Amino acid sequence: MRIAGARVLITGASSGIGAATARAMAAAGARLVLAGRDPGRLDAVAAGTGGRALAGDLVTDAADLARRAGPVDVLVANAGAGWAGPLETMPDDAIERLVAGNLTAPIRLTRLLLPAMVERGRGHVVFVASIAGAVGVPGEAVYAATKAGLLCFAESLRYELRGVGVSVVLPGVVDTPFFERRGTPYTRRWPAPIPAERVARAIVTAVERGRTESYVPGWLRFPARLRGAAPGPFRALAGLSAER
Repeated sequence: MRIAGARVLITGASSGIGAATARAMAAAGARLVLAGRDPGRLDAVAAGTGGRALAGDLVTDAADLARRAGPVDVLVANAGAGWAGPLETMPDDAIERLVAGNLTAPIRLTRLLLPAMVERGRGHVVFVASIAGAVGVPGEAVYAATKAGLLCFAESLRYELRGVGVSVVLPGVVDTPFFERRGTPYTRRWPAPIPAERVARAIVTAVERGRTESYVPGWLRFPARLRGAAPGPFRALAGLSAER
């Protein structure tokens, strides 16, 4: 799909991957609508990209956000939250927050925006998932489950839709405020975090070339494929890597 001139809605656009994607989409000639919960940061990203800022909480205001955004050609569903630690210590409200923000909200927003795309016979939806949703991650069971849900939701949508592209982008560890906000820093020595701009480039390419799945970095495709083809060896390797 041609991005130049397309109307692109990006959620979670106030920082991190969302802000980097806004800059990459603007450079490609998109007309931007930027959604986020931090009005100050969101306004700054909008000012730097020529976009229109729509501050609000996607969990509670999805319908209002869709109404204010109007018809869009591309939705980049990027907003989300994390939590890390043993499942037995995870508070109930944290479980509800992750499921609502990472899975329910993007599903609802997609449902609200899809009819106009289907009627026009063109459009594209990109879900920013995570490698955690493809392979599982110790200490992040609920986060991984929400991202796995996005993968299956996207796959199912592809069978339903004609003329509307559906992509998932699966980043690994990204150098963003995500870990600071979840309250648990990233402490593993490997893999090293990658810049958010690298994920943003993958999102733009997914839309332009109609890619259904993009792993960032690309080598993450190997563990995801290994888990499906040989779960036993994968789990043995994952157990070793978890100790690093």
